[in-house]
Amino acid sequence: MVQRNALEIKEKIISLFKTRGPSLPVHIAKETDLSILFASAFMSELISEKKVKVSSMKIGNSPLYLIPGQETMLENFSEHLKGKEKEAFSLIKGKKFLKDSEIEPAIRVALREIKDFAIPFKIDDEIYWKYLTADESEFIASKFTEGKPKVFHKVQIVEKRPEPIVEVKKEMQKELFEKKEKKPAKTKEKKASSKKRKTNESQKFLDLVKEFLAKSSIEILGVEGFKKDELILKVKVQGEEQLLAAYNKKKISEKEIIKAAKKASEQKLKYSILSLGELPKKISELIEALKDIKEIEKIE
Repeated sequence: MVQRNALEIKEKIISLFKTRGPSLPVHIAKETDLSILFASAFMSELISEKKVKVSSMKIGNSPLYLIPGQETMLENFSEHLKGKEKEAFSLIKGKKFLKDSEIEPAIRVALREIKDFAIPFKIDDEIYWKYLTADESEFIASKFTEGKPKVFHKVQIVEKRPEPIVEVKKEMQKELFEKKEKKPAKTKEKKASSKKRKTNESQKFLDLVKEFLAKSSIEILGVEGFKKDELILKVKVQGEEQLLAAYNKKKISEKEIIKAAKKASEQKLKYSILSLGELPKKISELIEALKDIKEIEKIE
């Protein structure tokens, strides 16, 4: 990928949101001429900067991305809600306000899932729900008792949501993503502590890669290699098999890029690289220098 100014790319992404409204990662990747991996990486940074938000609802396996102020535009995607969630959406949109204790259990659960549209609040320890665009003041005004307003509190209801699903070959699951139980070794306490710390760091890196791929709707097909700071995966991106090399370090070397390229070439696949930082300036400049080259010949 041609190295471009990160700030310029971020500004273009924000501009696209202003034009398109809520969008999927594939839309942003196409409009910015980036791979879906790099587009998702830029959006992750924008999310951490609070310039971009992620919807609770999903289109297929991917959430929608939007900029603050575009929340009401998510109504345009409500047709993708299914079953009880769609029923709960229609009910809260029509009624504007609902009392939690008066709703059937299935709808009560569904309201907690459609966080983009149903917002909870409390009055006198009773939980109520308001629709996204409803004005709370209309409801509160009707709840005065003997000329005194009832106690009003906003409340955040936190439900444990299932982790994003990333498909992994069964024979690889135990090797990578399950914590194996081992009998404690008879080693010095300092050595055991160091080993445990390294294991935790590796696990955190694996979790980080899994979360990143899940957000990007990228399916893991298999594990090609796994070392301390290196993870080689075969993945599927928009129906196309690719090789993905992920490095648990802020700087990667030419040697690592060449190794990933050779591995991909052996399998006749395209490849992508993930790391915790940007490419070294020397490598970025080389990529920039080679982008328009036609050929290199030897004078004989």
